[in-house]
Amino acid sequence: MYTILKHQGVKKFLITELPALSISLLISEGLYKFGSFLLECTAFLITWYVLSFLFSKILPGSKGSTS
Repeated sequence: MYTILKHQGVKKFLITELPALSISLLISEGLYKFGSFLLECTAFLITWYVLSFLFSKILPGSKGSTS
């Protein structure tokens, strides 16, 4: 996380990741009730990764878009 923030900067990081982060938090809060912090945290991080990947491929002009 430190390396990402160092290379991108806080502002760019928040702009690119805030939508995926927000949706991931809502999904994890509403759906993930495993009874284990470790499992719920892991599921949240995987959800954030997948949404971030999808947003980077779908949204024009985002960090991973080749358009």
